[in-house]
Amino acid sequence: MSIKILVDSGSDLTPEEASKLNVTLLPMKVHFADKDYLDKVTITNKEFFEKLIESDTLPTTSQISPYDYEEALKEALGPDDEALVLTISSRLSGCYQSACLAAGEFDGRVKVFDTLNVCVAELLFVLEAVRLRDEGKSVDDIIASLTGDLKRVKLVAMLDTLEYLKKGGRINSATALAGSLLGIKPVITIYDGEVALLGKARGSKNIHNKLVELINASGGIDFSRPFRFVYSGADRSLLDKYIADSLHLLPSGVDPFNPEYITGIGCVIGTHVGPGAVGVAFFAR
Repeated sequence: MSIKILVDSGSDLTPEEASKLNVTLLPMKVHFADKDYLDKVTITNKEFFEKLIESDTLPTTSQISPYDYEEALKEALGPDDEALVLTISSRLSGCYQSACLAAGEFDGRVKVFDTLNVCVAELLFVLEAVRLRDEGKSVDDIIASLTGDLKRVKLVAMLDTLEYLKKGGRINSATALAGSLLGIKPVITIYDGEVALLGKARGSKNIHNKLVELINASGGIDFSRPFRFVYSGADRSLLDKYIADSLHLLPSGVDPFNPEYITGIGCVIGTHVGPGAVGVAFFAR
């Protein structure tokens, strides 16, 4: 008997990482005016941001259907296997509800965990679940451990532009224009499963200081556990600058420019934050 782990592409786990970790990655869908795409299957992160910048209207994303979850579970499960499905926050997507409906078809062999998070913060729960699975823990033990980490996994990110929040109707045009003219960058987090504004900053030095301040306010980074830097768009130069400015905060022996510590935002979250976002996901001390 083995434990199968499934997760949606809102985690920004790459197909290569999923294969290495023995995790089933289910694509969410993104719809541009001309076509539907499967995140990380029929469209890459680079292609997505190229289309996003060129598009006059904001694309839409859709959850994974109960049918798609059920079919993925049928393929993943052997006769004596169990499965754990991790999902993007139920307060931002219907994936959790879809997964629960699908799980009901497997007589208790499938359990669903709502990470109450997105992007690389969701990915951290995947890494933790994989570690526990590989240590021989049961599904119930894994869920109990992940539940204990719900308040410890943090995501702090700075957005480069307010334009995509405006296009999505999250802020009005006047606010977006004022932010653009003043060079104001919003700093956000995921709190209790929803997007929350932590503060605003202007200028690269102030932005870096604000991110550090907010990381420290949350308890600081537990470097004994996984962490990830994250960026959106085709150009990661802003993230590289942020990392370079943060080297003194990192433990010796850690190379933050190593690809294993860096994740690119894909279609699901990229639709709402646009290019040029940078951030970090971590376990708080």
